[in-house]
Amino acid sequence: MSPCVSAPENRVVVFLHSGEYDRVHQGLSIAAAAVASGRRAEVYLFWWALERFLMDRLDEPDFTGRDDISDRFETRRMPTLRALLEHIRETGLATVAGCTGSLGALGGEPKAGDSGIDVWLGWSAILQRTAGVTDRFYL
Repeated sequence: MSPCVSAPENRVVVFLHSGEYDRVHQGLSIAAAAVASGRRAEVYLFWWALERFLMDRLDEPDFTGRDDISDRFETRRMPTLRALLEHIRETGLATVAGCTGSLGALGGEPKAGDSGIDVWLGWSAILQRTAGVTDRFYL
C-alpha cells in the first residue's frame, strides 16, 4: 500500500460526479467531517465536479433558481466550497484526485496544472486505491 493510502477501514471516499454546488458542498462536508474525526478522506472528481474545480468556481454559491437558498446560505455564514477545501487540506488527512478520463473528455488538460488537484488517476488506479473501503459516497 502506498504511503498516501491508509487502511480501508480508516478512510472515507467521496466520488463527485455532479458539479451542482449543493452536491459538491455535501461531498466536501463529508470529507471535512471525516478529517475532523481523524480519518483520512479521499475526494475523487469526475465530469462536472471536475469541471467546477478546473474553472475555479468554488467561491460563490450558485443554486440555480433558488435565491432564497443562496441568501440563507450567506446569512448563516455556511462555508464555501473553497473554505471546505482549504479546511480538509490543512489537516493533511485529505487527498483530492482528478480522473484523467474526465479531464480528457472535458478538454481540461491546459488547466490541470493550476487546478490544485493533488493527483491525477485513471479508473484502474482509482479502483486499486479504494478497494475495501466501505465508507463510500457517490454524489
